[in-house]
Amino acid sequence: MTTASRNISLPAEWRDFWALTKPRVMSLVVFTALCGLLAAPGHIHPVIGFTAILCIALGAGACGALNQWYEADVDAKMARTSKRPLPAGRMDREAALHFGIGLAAFSVGIMGVAVNWISAGLLAFSIFFYAVVYTIWLKPNTPQNIVIGGAAGAFPPVIGWAAVTGDVTLLPILLFSIIFLWTPPHFWALALFMKTDYGAAGIPMLPNVSGQRVTRNQIFGYSFPMAAVAIAPFVLGESGWLYGMASAILSLVFLMLAFKVWRNEANEAKDMKPEKQLFAFSILYLFLLFAIFAFDRILLA
Repeated sequence: MTTASRNISLPAEWRDFWALTKPRVMSLVVFTALCGLLAAPGHIHPVIGFTAILCIALGAGACGALNQWYEADVDAKMARTSKRPLPAGRMDREAALHFGIGLAAFSVGIMGVAVNWISAGLLAFSIFFYAVVYTIWLKPNTPQNIVIGGAAGAFPPVIGWAAVTGDVTLLPILLFSIIFLWTPPHFWALALFMKTDYGAAGIPMLPNVSGQRVTRNQIFGYSFPMAAVAIAPFVLGESGWLYGMASAILSLVFLMLAFKVWRNEANEAKDMKPEKQLFAFSILYLFLLFAIFAFDRILLA
């Protein structure tokens, strides 16, 4: 019997169910989905729009719950995750599984009935991709888990767009691509200074499998196509000068920080200031990029 499956103290508090949804991750999902919804052409009733965003949030919460259900034993081995409800013994694994499945079914069903079935189908696929393809298949088996698994976190703006239009065109695909290409530098920067934690849990993150030099090369390499795709909406005439200038400046700063990571030779987490700077800025980068894009699109409407 593992740490995650004994010493259970029931009933779990509402705070534990809230923690299962990974609220910090959910906030980014909700934000990019809202930006996709606001940037889409056409009109959506505010109540329907709110319902769509709520369903996306619940779907993201389902992903978090199912991820923590499956990785309870792994989370118990990592200092960063050991205090989560399951490894800490505050909740039964079966309750987490039922909670995750319930959220997933409810979010997809309401999205289909209240919004449209295109967005509901995309939401269902994104939940499946994160919970099964990424969590169960990719993450424990390949150092490329973040590259392929990044698709799961890239769906929200596409779903937000489809909630308004009922279709998927080039622009939401570009928004998807921005997040998809942003994910490896973002998470590999974290993996570099959390290498020991991931190693203890047996997760084959790139720094643990291929080494820190390869990881730094990959971070720098992925930053260039990410920057190019970030600027693409302006180049293709899908945004105004405000977004064009902001995307260029933000991407330049990202590239400069990625270059500092590439030059760094530190092996210890305490000496990885460039990696920590890039990780922190990457979150701000995505928030600002999507916020300015949505605002720019509203101005052009």
